[in-house]
Amino acid sequence: MTRQGDAHLHQSSDPLRASIIEAADELYYAHGFRAVGMDALRQRSGVSLKRLYTVFPSKEAIVLAVLDYRHQIWVDEIATAMALQDSPRARLLAIYDYLAGWFQSDSFRGCVFINAFGELATESPAVAARAAAHKRDFRRYMEQLAVEAGFSEELGDQLMLLAEGAQTTAAITGDSSMACKARRAAESLLGAEESMRLRSLT
Repeated sequence: MTRQGDAHLHQSSDPLRASIIEAADELYYAHGFRAVGMDALRQRSGVSLKRLYTVFPSKEAIVLAVLDYRHQIWVDEIATAMALQDSPRARLLAIYDYLAGWFQSDSFRGCVFINAFGELATESPAVAARAAAHKRDFRRYMEQLAVEAGFSEELGDQLMLLAEGAQTTAAITGDSSMACKARRAAESLLGAEESMRLRSLT
């Protein structure tokens, strides 16, 4: 995932807070949330522990800020990918093209929200809630795209599940082709609903 969210981060936050979030994001995504302690973050960010705790009162607060940062990156990049398409149907499939590019990047480690939920949900209801909110937002977005393209909300849910499954499977297996396979499955679902719609009109 690229960093189109950086500009948003720097515009909406002070530089010190932004640098801490960026350092934490890189460390957490590469090594995991539990494995990265405050001392490692101090070293990466170049900010003293005292200053870190002044900006963020707890590690949980930093994790939540990182998840907000990642959510905005996701929203911005998906919107950019969709804007390149010339039809509602093409926008539905563009998510898989976006995922294909992300999966092929050397830094790909899966969905940060799934990672955070898996590591921290049992001890941090706030992290669990933030991860759930991100997934609900993506679900609503895919439902909206489906309706705009003349399909059902349920189809949007199905397409969202394909995208989510592709992220998890690609992260675990290292097989970046999961995005292309999910795209082909999505095309089949679109074709099936289009055929049903045509049959209902005859």
